[in-house]
Amino acid sequence: MKKALPYILLLLLLCWHMVLFAQDRFPRPEFESGHVYPTNQMTAPRAQVWEYIDVLVLIAALAVTTWLALKKRSRRGLIWMSVFSLAYFGFYREGCICSVGSVQNVSLSLFNTGYSIPLTALLFFIIPLLFALAYGRVFCAGVCPLGAIQELTGLKPVKLPKAVEVILAFVPFIYLGIAILFAATNSQFIICRYDPFVGIFRLDAPYTMIIFGALLLLSGIFVNRPYCRFLCPYGVLLNLFSRFAGKHLTITPAECTNCRLCEEACPYNAIIPSNTEQKSEDPQKSRKRFIIYFLMVPVFAITGAILIYNLAPAVSGANSTVRLAREIRAEKKTGIESELKNVIAFKESGKTEEQLYTEEESIIERFRKGSPWVGAFLGISFSIGLISLTIRSKRTEYKPHQGKCYSCGRCFKYCPIKVKI
Repeated sequence: MKKALPYILLLLLLCWHMVLFAQDRFPRPEFESGHVYPTNQMTAPRAQVWEYIDVLVLIAALAVTTWLALKKRSRRGLIWMSVFSLAYFGFYREGCICSVGSVQNVSLSLFNTGYSIPLTALLFFIIPLLFALAYGRVFCAGVCPLGAIQELTGLKPVKLPKAVEVILAFVPFIYLGIAILFAATNSQFIICRYDPFVGIFRLDAPYTMIIFGALLLLSGIFVNRPYCRFLCPYGVLLNLFSRFAGKHLTITPAECTNCRLCEEACPYNAIIPSNTEQKSEDPQKSRKRFIIYFLMVPVFAITGAILIYNLAPAVSGANSTVRLAREIRAEKKTGIESELKNVIAFKESGKTEEQLYTEEESIIERFRKGSPWVGAFLGISFSIGLISLTIRSKRTEYKPHQGKCYSCGRCFKYCPIKVKI
């Protein structure tokens, strides 16, 4: 019963949230008495002091989660932290401000002089990365609301075939590259637009996104944290920083005895086994493969850069100005007057088509300049992944993979050593 309490609380939070917002789902009554609605129907902007309170809550939550994961080693405590984060950063703050989405704010500020990133957005971007550099992915363990809602619904975990997981694990790199490109060209914030859970937090997203989020949660019952593992762009950065963590969660509180009880404990394939009994590969063959993959790095980088560069005109269609220019051209070509709102608004704005086409070309040029860097990033990331397969070192114990481990503590109960020596 005690183990079920977090899940019961999650169900109550979801029901409470639905009741709270149910009044907005029905049309207002029509009055025949001349009633006039008040002019002020919008919620007042949130005071800036509360945004800094959010930052303090983030730091406190990260500190407590770090203590629970590294010192207390409490899986139950991490579950309760997930419940808190889901309640506060998810339902109360409605998924905003978000460290995952802050990637876009940083990108926009770096490549657009007219945009100044809010300090709170910058802090939400930096602070979890600093904690990852110091203690591993504790942000994923119990602070991120997107991870929390998936962790609480991961009831019957199964492992995916390693080949499938390796292929899907490259998707977040693509997502990150595209998200940075779209934000840098001031086109779209696709991470926020296609956030699968913010619609559940707010109950106001398009029904397609609600369905997408629900499907992820249903699949997450068996394939734990599908968004974190195969979509989250911020996870790419956390993965990188966590690899250099000064301290990190460990499976055992003392010296590993290689009992192998934790071998199948992690649903994320984040446990690196001992390999003392494995037959070592011929060093010369391994060295030769490493040299080949290393020499392929510039080849993959250049190939990726050329490929994405050629896709730039098509990808630039994500920008509203580029889409508008193409719709105007299509209207002139077909002779059929468009009824799209953006086309009608353009015609009423007084702006000339020449001005619109000039802006379009400028935006496409920005895509052409940025897309090779995205392609090179993807090519280098892929080649580094190949190189990592050739690097083999002796391991005398079972330990978490510092990049892939979410510090969730699922492996704690499998270790027979309960007290530090």
